[in-house]
Amino acid sequence: MNDAGLNMTTPPKMRDLAHRLLAYEAVEGKTSELEEAATLRVYEKLRQSLGEFVGATGFQSLAFRALTQAKSEAPGLWAVQIAADGSLQGLGEFEPQLVEFEPQLGSGKDQASEGGVVLIARLLGLLLIFLGGTLTLRLVQSAWPGAAFDDCNSEIRRKA
Repeated sequence: MNDAGLNMTTPPKMRDLAHRLLAYEAVEGKTSELEEAATLRVYEKLRQSLGEFVGATGFQSLAFRALTQAKSEAPGLWAVQIAADGSLQGLGEFEPQLVEFEPQLGSGKDQASEGGVVLIARLLGLLLIFLGGTLTLRLVQSAWPGAAFDDCNSEIRRKA
């Protein structure tokens, strides 16, 4: 697939859904953990849910593509990598390097939070493209059975 035909910014509805999933995980975690912990939990739930459907290699390919796209929008993700099993590595590693650039870039925590939102939104956007709205929502709902995303349902299904 060629990036020329794709919108190079994260679709607003996918950003909204990513924010909701991260907020839900932050509340469910019930700790004052860093933002990347919520991002890792969301990512892992998506990996488990989608991995059952497409396998580890299929998820790894999709995650690599999402990370590549996200890096153009959130350059702080340069240290993040997708392992062969599809796991996410290095999410928190870029925060210390950003400290010296805080006056220009904002805090490392802000960069980590934004990078997490962009990565999850890109992954959800690719799921929407390749699987369609109905199946994407089913995967999200199976990973977060206690969460209510009803207002996202109609918008995502319309895009499919």
